[in-house]
Amino acid sequence: MSDTRPATPAPLHPAPAPSPAQVAQQARAKTPVEVTGAQSLVLSLEAMEVDTVFGIPGGAILPAYDPLLDSVKVRHILVRHEQGAGHAAEGYAAATGRVGVCMATSGPGATNLVTPLADAYMDSVPIVAITGQVSSAAIGTDAFQEADIRGITMPVTKHNYLVTDPAEIPRVIAEAFHIAATGRPGPVLVDIAKDALQARTTFSWPPKIALPGYHPVTRPHGKQIREASRLIAEAERPILYVGGGVIRARASAELRRFVELTQIPVVTTLMARGALPDSHPLHLGMPGMHGSVAAVTGLQKSDLIIALGARFDDRVTGQLSTFAPDARIIHADIDPAEISKNRKADVPIVGDCKAVLVDLAEAVDADLEAGTGGDYAAWRERTAGWKRTFPLGYTAPEDGTLSPQLVIERLGAIAGPEAVYAAGVGQHQMWAAQFVQYERPNSWLNSGGLGTMGYSVPAAMGAQVGEPDRTVWAIDGDGCFQMTNQELATCVINNIPIKVAIINNSSLGMVRQWQTLFYNERYSNTDLHTSVGSRVPDFVKLADAYGCAGFRCERPEDLDDTIRAAMAVTDRPVVVDFVVHRDAMVWPMVPAGVSNDAIQVARDTAPQWDREESEAIEQSTDADHDGR
Repeated sequence: MSDTRPATPAPLHPAPAPSPAQVAQQARAKTPVEVTGAQSLVLSLEAMEVDTVFGIPGGAILPAYDPLLDSVKVRHILVRHEQGAGHAAEGYAAATGRVGVCMATSGPGATNLVTPLADAYMDSVPIVAITGQVSSAAIGTDAFQEADIRGITMPVTKHNYLVTDPAEIPRVIAEAFHIAATGRPGPVLVDIAKDALQARTTFSWPPKIALPGYHPVTRPHGKQIREASRLIAEAERPILYVGGGVIRARASAELRRFVELTQIPVVTTLMARGALPDSHPLHLGMPGMHGSVAAVTGLQKSDLIIALGARFDDRVTGQLSTFAPDARIIHADIDPAEISKNRKADVPIVGDCKAVLVDLAEAVDADLEAGTGGDYAAWRERTAGWKRTFPLGYTAPEDGTLSPQLVIERLGAIAGPEAVYAAGVGQHQMWAAQFVQYERPNSWLNSGGLGTMGYSVPAAMGAQVGEPDRTVWAIDGDGCFQMTNQELATCVINNIPIKVAIINNSSLGMVRQWQTLFYNERYSNTDLHTSVGSRVPDFVKLADAYGCAGFRCERPEDLDDTIRAAMAVTDRPVVVDFVVHRDAMVWPMVPAGVSNDAIQVARDTAPQWDREESEAIEQSTDADHDGR
C-alpha cells in the first residue's frame, strides 16, 4: 500500500534490465541498481525464486511484459483466459507446496481473477496475483479498463496492495510472498499502477519487510497440549478428523506417526485426501455429505474428536446441532478465527499442524510410557466393522453402458498413486475422491470450499508445470470441461502433456441427481445435449482441433485398453471422452441440512431414499454402541 502521488515518467525506451550477475555484484556491494518499476518487479520475482508465471498481457500491465521477455529465470505461460491463469497458479501451488503466481492487466483482466482468488482463499492455497492498474492520476476517474480490484478482492484475499510508488515494489513483492506462504496460506493480490511500472527507481535486495500486525502463531501452547493429551487418554471412542490444513502444513509424516502411536481411527476430508494413505488400516475414509458410512458414523458415535486443520464445514457436519452429540472437541488450527467458529472447542489449540502433531505425540507417548494412555481396541474393532459391512461400492448399469465409478476406479489403478489427479466439481469430483486410492499428499487437487466448475483443466496444467515428471490427470465432467477447455491450446503450445478424462453423461450430473431426488425428476436446464447420444461438441474432434490426442470409450470391455493408450501418449495432451451411464448417482449421501445420522446407502438406480437400509445402518451402529 502506498500514497497516490504520480511517479516520475520513464523514457519511452527504457534501459535494458541489468543482468542477474550485475544485480548480485551490486547487491553484495550494497549498491542499488537503477531500473524501471517493471524491471524491479521482474527482478523481485527472480529474487523470490519464481520459475513460472501464468498470465495474459494488456495495456496496464504491458510495461512488466517487456523486461519479462529478457528473464532467463522466470517462464511466462500465456493462458487463454485469466481465470485459467489463476487456477493454474492454484494447481502449481497445491501440487508443489510453493507459491503460485499469476498476472493480468487492469479492469476485466483483473476481475477475471476474482473466482480463482476466492477459490484459493476458501481452500488455503498460497498464490500471488499481480495486476496492472491505470496510471495513478487516473485512479478514481472511471478511466478505460479501470476497476477497483483492491476493493473487489478484499473479502477473498489474505491481503492486497495498491502500489503507486515504484520504490515500494521489492518490499511489497517480498511481503506478498511471505503473507501468502505463512500462517494459514492464501492468496495475496498486488495491484501496480502503470506509471509506477514505467517510472525510474532503484532496486536492491533483500528489502526490509515491515508487518507489525502479522505474527502467525505456529507453536502450540504447552498447557493446551497437556489438556488435549489428558482428554485423549480418558476417551473411549476418539477419532482424528483430518482437514486440508495437514496437507498445507506438510504434516503427513507426523500424522502417520501419531496415528500409529495412538492407534486412533482417522477420517480425511475432501481437502485432506492423501494426508494418510488410504491403505492404512485405521483410515475410515472421507466424511461428509458423500463420505463413507464408516467415516460419517465414526464421527457421529465418537466421544472425542481431534480436529486437525479442519473447519467443521457444513458438508462434513450436516445439521450442526446434531453433529457428534456425545463428542468433546480438541480443535487445532493455525487460524484462530476457525476455532469454535462452528463447533465450540473444549480444547482450542492455535498452531501449525506439524508442530501440534509433534508436541501431541510427545505428550501421548509420555502417557503411554507411564501406563496412563488410552485403550481403544473395542472402538477400533467397532469402526473396522462398519468399514467391512458398508464398503464404498456401486451398481453396474443393467443396460451394459459404462459406469462412471468404474472408469475412475480403473483410471486410478492404472495411473497409480504417484500420479496427480485434479477434479472439477460435481459427481465426477465425488467419485474421484471415493474411488481413486490416494497414498501420498498433494496427489489430489480439487475446488473444495468454493466448488468452482472449470477448475480442473487449468489446475492440472499448473500441476504439470510444477511436477513435470509426474502423470497428471484432469478428471472432469462434460459441463465443467466446457468452461475452461481453451487451456488445452496453452498446454499444446507450451508442451504441457496433461491428460483429461471427461466423464460424459450429457448432463450437469450433480444438479440432475438433486432434481431426481428432490424435484420429482423435473430436469430443468441440466441437459447438455439435445438428445442422448448427440455430440455437441464432439470431444474427440475438439481434441484433434487443439492438437491433442483424442480417444473415446463407450464400453466396459474397452476401458482398460483406452486408459493404457492414453497413458502411452507423452508428447502432447490427451483427451478421453468416457461416455457413461447418464443416471449414475453418488452414494452414500446425506441430504443437505439434515443430521448425519440420516446417511443413505442406495442403489444407483434408486429413485428415492432406501429408508429400510438407512434404518438397518442405524440399528447396526446402535447395537454396536450397546455392546451386542
